[in-house]
Amino acid sequence: MVTYNVSLANKVVLVTGAAGFIGANLVKRLLNEFDSVKVIGIDSITEYYDVRLKYERLQELSAYGDRFVFIKDSIAKKGVVDSIFTDHHPQVVVNLAAQAGVRYSITNPDAYIESNLIGFYNILEACRHYTVEHLVYASSSSVYGSNK
Repeated sequence: MVTYNVSLANKVVLVTGAAGFIGANLVKRLLNEFDSVKVIGIDSITEYYDVRLKYERLQELSAYGDRFVFIKDSIAKKGVVDSIFTDHHPQVVVNLAAQAGVRYSITNPDAYIESNLIGFYNILEACRHYTVEHLVYASSSSVYGSNK
């Protein structure tokens, strides 16, 4: 059993990037390990890679019923982020939403600015203005790259 430094009992957890590989697996683990947790997931379902994979993951997560709420939208939209915090009151936020792929940043830098900067800024501001107990930010290793 994993020891957690944050109590998740009876909490609402916001997971951004919830349809991605890491996000969907985190959501699944939270819902399996904590009977009283509710997860709000948001993902913009970009076409950076095959969206069928993302929809398959979301279909799997739909089996958890009303313990998992999915919002298909972008964290770069301040109004969307604010409404999530107003409507669902997450106490724990895990920001995994990010545009990955270093080479793609050369051909489509706007995608990185929108998700990785503006989106993260919106999450930080919402956490600052609402009662959030814990924020976790993680990013794919591919954002940093290991190649020259």
